Amino acid sequence: MVSPYVSIVIPTYNRLLYLTELMECLSRQTFQSFEIIIVNDCGEKVDIVKELYPQLLITIIEMDTNVKHVHARNVGVAHANGDYIMLIDDDDLIVSTHLKTMLEVISEYDLIYSDVEIVNYEWIHQVRVPKARFLFAYELDLKGMRTFSTFIPSGCLYRKEIHDQIGGFDADMHHYWDWDFFLRVSEKFRVNRVPVAGVLYDFSDSHGNQSKNVDSMQGYLKKLSEKHNLGELPTKNFFTLLDEPGVKKRKAGTKQVWDGTPFRTRATNRTHL
Repeated sequence: MVSPYVSIVIPTYNRLLYLTELMECLSRQTFQSFEIIIVNDCGEKVDIVKELYPQLLITIIEMDTNVKHVHARNVGVAHANGDYIMLIDDDDLIVSTHLKTMLEVISEYDLIYSDVEIVNYEWIHQVRVPKARFLFAYELDLKGMRTFSTFIPSGCLYRKEIHDQIGGFDADMHHYWDWDFFLRVSEKFRVNRVPVAGVLYDFSDSHGNQSKNVDSMQGYLKKLSEKHNLGELPTKNFFTLLDEPGVKKRKAGTKQVWDGTPFRTRATNRTHL
């Protein structure tokens, strides 16, 4: 096995065209020593990605029932062969240098995450075209992370052995599995932020990004608070929270990488996608 070797874990559910865009991004990576583990959460078949991108080492795990995204990630991690894990949501993208950039930093840490661009897309002829985008970059403040998490898990990189000590992702946290994961990791391991916007985080109107749904998230936020003794946490929506003084003061500079060019996949113009 070539070292370092990365396992990229991607849960997916009925978003095949999005998934092919992500495969396009991965095919363009300047660092290519990785495997891709797609956990299909009892959705439409995604086997065509192997046909479209034969140069990628892709394993597809088919779930018999819809276990939801947190458990699907745990299944993917359990099948990982890499020294490192990178998590990516099926509707997010990474720039071509992202893996290389992260691997250049990880040697001194156990988990690292990058800044992101938050993008609102529109579909034009089977291609996502950005209609609005802004940088999401905040200083790592471990105390502040107990009130508002600026950790976006897509594109994060961490040592697989972390799970040997803290276990898997907590499905009981549902919407807040990523915040819970960060808090548990940061208690025992070295974490850091990479000030490069290497991840394109989809926050589009078209498919109802769950981060916008405040009402359904309140119960899980309470569970998170009780688990980590966080006290009372604000339940405002995402963009309102960004205007909070405690969050605004953490805003940081970052390196913007993406030039805004859409990712045209090999699936474009296939009528059944």
